Amino acid sequence: MCSCCDKKSDLTLLDDVMDKYASVPGSLITILQKAQDIYGYLPLDVMYYIGEKTGNSPAKVMGVATFYTQFRTTPVGKNLIMLCQGTACHVNGAERILKTICEELNIQDGGTTEDGLFSLKTVACLGCCSLSPVMMINEDTYGSLTPEKTIAILREIRAKEANL
Repeated sequence: MCSCCDKKSDLTLLDDVMDKYASVPGSLITILQKAQDIYGYLPLDVMYYIGEKTGNSPAKVMGVATFYTQFRTTPVGKNLIMLCQGTACHVNGAERILKTICEELNIQDGGTTEDGLFSLKTVACLGCCSLSPVMMINEDTYGSLTPEKTIAILREIRAKEANL
């Protein structure tokens, strides 16, 4: 079952992944990445299933899933905001941008808006130091952020979603 509700995950969606990687030594991270691509996060029942199929204990699978920041164990919003907190971003105002996002969307780091449109996660580094402060929203990178620019970006995404 999913860790956030009573819904069971469709484990058949993992069949191709498990057929290809379950018996390959050292493939646990790859399997978790592909599972997250399929489900959007790693539900508890999926992690148990991966452990069963790969011969790993549930504790090992969950340990890997919770150790690496790339993995999510709870559902995220349609637009995942990753805000860089690296040195360059910190020096150039990442805390102001974090405060702006939290106030604009009424969420905290690790949270998701009530409408499920945005989730916020601070990260150690996005590798875009020359663009600091910087955030990614899904696959798009936004740099040289100011509070005003950040608000405009978030409102533009919200407006586009409203018109879909």
